[in-house]
Amino acid sequence: MNTRQSAAGERRIPNALTIAGVDPSGGAGILADVKAMSALGAYGCAVIAALTAQNTQGVTGISPVPPDFVGLQIDTLFTDVRIDAVKIGMLGQKPVIQVVAEKLAKWAPAHVVLDPVMVAKSGDLLLEREAVGAMREAMLPQATLLTPNLPEAGVLLEERPVETVKEMRRVAERLRNKMAHSGQRWVMVKGGHLPGNETIDLLHDGDRMIELPGHRIETVNTHGTGCTLSAALAALLPQTGDVPEAARRAKAYLTEAIRHAERLSVGSGHGPVHHFHSWW
Repeated sequence: MNTRQSAAGERRIPNALTIAGVDPSGGAGILADVKAMSALGAYGCAVIAALTAQNTQGVTGISPVPPDFVGLQIDTLFTDVRIDAVKIGMLGQKPVIQVVAEKLAKWAPAHVVLDPVMVAKSGDLLLEREAVGAMREAMLPQATLLTPNLPEAGVLLEERPVETVKEMRRVAERLRNKMAHSGQRWVMVKGGHLPGNETIDLLHDGDRMIELPGHRIETVNTHGTGCTLSAALAALLPQTGDVPEAARRAKAYLTEAIRHAERLSVGSGHGPVHHFHSWW
């Protein structure tokens, strides 16, 4: 038997890919993604779509990756490696978005988790304004699970961010209608920006509307929470085969990663979450 193949009855370890930017501090972007994927039992692969100079206090520079080279990374990887799920994070520019969308259509991975990264925790822009339309028109049809926070949802719908769970339901419905209508497609609208201590997320597939309750943890260590959640989903979807179950487990993992973040000492701004809290 090929030593790279699983023995009979042994769980197959999924290969999860992140296509995103680099955060040198390790709290967000592909470094955070691969940590989350590894912690949740998936083998993490990465395609670098953007470069940043940043730390826990802010972003000081962004350098694009040539779109053709982003495409070459994707083709080279898929030609050799079985990819069970893809997470899309910071793409930065319209030409990169277009190339990634084309490659996703070509390779058609079973799970595509789209985190429409637009703004860093520090408030710095991570997506060029003229690229928002491409995100909406080219990437949304490729996604099987969309994970916007409330400000990102507002940008995608060209309206102000909502502030109530009732309004979130309408947002989830409208975003789901902008996705492809074939196959199983879900929207997970994250409620971390809601006022108050409750952090309710909504999961919607065009039929079911599922609430995922949560309680706010008072901490400054929230750098890369969106990256971590979407990467966790990409790791868990091939293992569970069920979006609501993967979402519940991903949210529980992120909650504990935030809760244990104070054990780390990384920078003096918005610190990272503790991806390996179960181990050290």
